[in-house]
Amino acid sequence: MTGSAARRVAIDALVAIERDDSYANLRLGTLLDRSGLDERDRGFVTEIVYGTIRRRATVDHLVDRFLSSEPPPIARAALRIGAYQLHVLGVPPHAAVAATVEATPKRFRGLVNAVLRRVSSSEVSWPDDATRLSYPAWLVDRLVADLGRDVALAALDEMNRSAPAEARADGYMQDRASQWVAEAVGARPGDLVVDLCAAPGGKSTAMAAAGATVLGLDLHSHRAALVQSNAERLSASVAAVVADGRRAPLRAGCADRVLVDAPCSGLGVLRRRADARWRVTPSDIDRLVALQRELLEAALRLVRPGGTLVYSVCTLTSSETAGVADDFEAAHGGAIAALAPPGAPWEPIGSGARLLPQSAGTDGMAVFRWQVGGPSAA
Repeated sequence: MTGSAARRVAIDALVAIERDDSYANLRLGTLLDRSGLDERDRGFVTEIVYGTIRRRATVDHLVDRFLSSEPPPIARAALRIGAYQLHVLGVPPHAAVAATVEATPKRFRGLVNAVLRRVSSSEVSWPDDATRLSYPAWLVDRLVADLGRDVALAALDEMNRSAPAEARADGYMQDRASQWVAEAVGARPGDLVVDLCAAPGGKSTAMAAAGATVLGLDLHSHRAALVQSNAERLSASVAAVVADGRRAPLRAGCADRVLVDAPCSGLGVLRRRADARWRVTPSDIDRLVALQRELLEAALRLVRPGGTLVYSVCTLTSSETAGVADDFEAAHGGAIAALAPPGAPWEPIGSGARLLPQSAGTDGMAVFRWQVGGPSAA
């Protein structure tokens, strides 16, 4: 059984992440590199830190029942990882409590021991689904309104599980849902494909593997460099371009196919981004919808007659998926024609398709495909 040293690193990581409001994936790696822990313990720390951040509302409810006042940050972090071990990981109480207490600074051990022992032996009732599943209430309400209660809660429950690492045939690590989106573009040998929001390059390199030449755009130079680095590592025919996709420096009608894998709220990939659920706000969605519409308008200009335009997002909100697509079709109904969406495990949504996290154990996605006016390219 992994012991107190690993839990001490997890406590320190949680304190630092919250104190500095830093991203977990950026902060944890540095702490692990300095820890001297072996591979098994590093994996355990990663699970505890990401899982505790993900289930913060849940574990806080478990421990707050037995607190009379807010504990210091380091004690709060110890209580959170203890409750996570007990409630989510199912670590035996004697091991979870003893090792967590040992990892806690001495002056807080009595508090942590007393509270975690009560957590381990007490029944729990949940005030609402948001607390039980550990999401902001607005997010639960939004997805329930968009998807229906049962579907939304199943999606949220699925996204509380850790995401498995999945490798393509070329070794690139990429969720199957993203691979399926790249396949939906239908890239063929000889095609010129523009990936309007390409970083980190997974979809660009997948389309290049089908024989296409890909131009991968990104607004930020460091992200475009990441696209180029991944392309070079995989010997993929991808050229990274630093450019705003809304004002791409490309000739009108130059592309056989354009993919707009647009910036979005990311509410379909929350299992991969432990802290994202606590960072996204309703106003972010409104802002992103406006950006998604601008990108689609710009992309349409780049597609040659008979070419294909694909819009995808890794979120589940109606406004960012069918809402954007419906508005785009209403504005350009005479110039575009919807193409058949992917089949099962995808499900129809408007003229496109949505992939729920629980349908195939993947990220949540939506994809829409159109043929731009002119002879068929299919």
